[in-house]
Amino acid sequence: MWREVYGRGIATVDIEPIGDTPFHADVTFSQLYGVSIASGSRSPAHYRASRELATRAKDLIVVSVLRSGRASATQFGKELISGIGSASVIAPLDPSTSTMLTEGSFVTLLLPLPVIARRAPHYTQAFGQPIPSSNTALRLLTRYVDIVADGSAIDPAIARSVSEHMLDLAALALGAHGDYAELARSRGGTAARLTAIKSDILKALGDSALSTEAIAIRHGISPRYVRKLFEQDGSSFSAFVVAERLAKAHRMLVDQSFGHLNIAQIAHESGFGDVSYFNRAFRRHFGSRPSDFREAAKCVWREQRE
Repeated sequence: MWREVYGRGIATVDIEPIGDTPFHADVTFSQLYGVSIASGSRSPAHYRASRELATRAKDLIVVSVLRSGRASATQFGKELISGIGSASVIAPLDPSTSTMLTEGSFVTLLLPLPVIARRAPHYTQAFGQPIPSSNTALRLLTRYVDIVADGSAIDPAIARSVSEHMLDLAALALGAHGDYAELARSRGGTAARLTAIKSDILKALGDSALSTEAIAIRHGISPRYVRKLFEQDGSSFSAFVVAERLAKAHRMLVDQSFGHLNIAQIAHESGFGDVSYFNRAFRRHFGSRPSDFREAAKCVWREQRE
């Protein structure tokens, strides 16, 4: 992953600033197996891909999602105004112009055309019309991209499966149906939804009221389906939550920045309302009491000060 301020001619497009404001952009690039992602913000400008420039990307299809601001895309002589959360699809080989009409943010995916063509044979039907923000696959895809971008470097062991899931979601957003859609949903859709749910759980571990019902409401699905997703993953909602809360408590116990908190406070901060239960669960999971880890950590802190 690397960061660079855009300049003229980068990414096979010519950039023409709009108005008197100096052009600026702050964009992060990520590269997975077969999927390239550019996300960030930029000032008003036209991004023009001539036929010559487009030819360099003949094996790619571009899906760009507007996150904020106003934007449009023109191809085949038709201009499409993008709403926040919607996506424009740019076909390879044909000239196009993507315009950021105001200061705004975006995420753009460059996808391998041969792979998309196999998974969504009718993908050309997506050209000339936006993918609406209400498209479930697009929402999952965008959330998945956010989760990937929010974490540290992806483990190479799972990078390929992450890429496959994103390609499945892209195929669904582009109109895969029939057997193609069923296969994509069973792989990418399920994996992306479970990843999004786990990400939300990790952000809410300290909430003792965290439940399948609360997560289900947030994701627009039923509590039963939440439980089913974890069962298919070989786990359960409660087991995942408890394990992650224990892991959080362990990190806090040995982190000197939390040295001012006692064990009961750490248990509470980790989402455990019952300290006795926390102590028992912690000992079963780690083989030692929380107080043992805290005392060992204090010895290390003292040595570091000396």
